[in-house]
Amino acid sequence: MDVIISISLNALTLISILMLVGLGLAIIYGLMGVINLSHGDFITIGAFSLAVVQGFGGSFWLALIVAPVVGAGLGLAIEQSIIRFLYARPLATIMVTWGLSLIIQQSLQLTFGAAPQRVLSPITGSVELFGAPYPAYRIAMIAMAAALMIAAYLLIRRTRFGLDLRAAIQNPDMARALGIDTGRVYAIAFSLGTAVAAIAGVLLAPLTAVIAQMGINYLARSFFVVIVGGTGSVPGVVAGSAVVGGAETLFNYVIPATLSQALVLVLAIVLVRLRPSGLVRG
Repeated sequence: MDVIISISLNALTLISILMLVGLGLAIIYGLMGVINLSHGDFITIGAFSLAVVQGFGGSFWLALIVAPVVGAGLGLAIEQSIIRFLYARPLATIMVTWGLSLIIQQSLQLTFGAAPQRVLSPITGSVELFGAPYPAYRIAMIAMAAALMIAAYLLIRRTRFGLDLRAAIQNPDMARALGIDTGRVYAIAFSLGTAVAAIAGVLLAPLTAVIAQMGINYLARSFFVVIVGGTGSVPGVVAGSAVVGGAETLFNYVIPATLSQALVLVLAIVLVRLRPSGLVRG
């Protein structure tokens, strides 16, 4: 019984991590169609924001405010200066965002060094769930990931901005004819996606090594989650995270991690072949 509880909680933790890293990409790639290869580096920026805030004596909770502001500001600057000229050129966008990824990684490494940054968890100790102890911070992270997903869903499906965004993406010419400033909508959406990625970085930092290349580990997984779950759909991110995270957790208990990740990739390919539009339609 303890093993089942442990596997379930570990699966929930990984699913929450994948929801966090996939949500920002769901906005930028799933909704806007921008293949952003620098997405993982905004996760890194969030983690480094936590390290800097704590280095100056600030708290984890302050970093949760600072990081999305930094991520959104940098994302807006990139969208306004580069990305907005490339919406009709997807191959150019891939090359540009890949170059941005390298620039961000090298800049962070030159500024902070190659050694892992020191970050502190805001919650220590463990709690008992169904008779099994589990780290309290992981439980809190699962709850925060769920709250963030609900907030994103309500923003996209229940607000005027969400309606404008969906209209601008589905038919930009008609949206402009109706008076929607599509350029402004795209800029806000892109910066929102990078802000969410930075929040993910803060929440992930206490669980991993904070180095300049940490975002690379989450880039491919983010695309798996969005594509398997269904592009342009927040519930799709949840579904994709559940499939990828649940499968990887189960595989890790019986086979080596490298083989486990390969099998998850095969599973993702099979699901995309069977359901090209994803598990959940946007």
